[in-house]
Amino acid sequence: MIAIIAAIDKNNALGYKNKLLYYLPDDMKRFKALTTSHTIVMGRKTFDSLPKGALPNRRNIVLSRSTKLVIPGAEVFSSLEEALKHCASDEQVFIIGGASVYKQAIPLADKLFITEIDAEATEADVYFPAIDHVLWHEIKRDNHRADDRHPYNYSFVDYEKETLLIADN
Repeated sequence: MIAIIAAIDKNNALGYKNKLLYYLPDDMKRFKALTTSHTIVMGRKTFDSLPKGALPNRRNIVLSRSTKLVIPGAEVFSSLEEALKHCASDEQVFIIGGASVYKQAIPLADKLFITEIDAEATEADVYFPAIDHVLWHEIKRDNHRADDRHPYNYSFVDYEKETLLIADN
């Protein structure tokens, strides 16, 4: 199964200058809980934004055009297609960014795990692709109010891709 995980604001903004727009501790906890013991796939810029390099207790896959790039704790592939060919059919794969990887992966994904942040960034330079609500159906929503650790209201929203069933006539 291929899943996408992202935190976006009201305008689908993801980040600015290779940094996340918002720091929400519970979003970080959710990310860790969902991705631990699974495979994460990211672009090189997303990898570069990680404060301590490869994320522990996960198979880290980094996409890069540079065929000579070596990253400790990660496997490097030149394309999303190549990376996915090296994943087992029963492997849980999470796409964690950036914007161009999300755009490539959304047609291939089975689930979306989106944190919707009730805010609008004053500056953003990368955006999540629009979620087509004809193809993607919300299956779960957990709403959270702003508090002393979370400056904005936010929701954890899970989507599944609509599968068309064609009956034999």
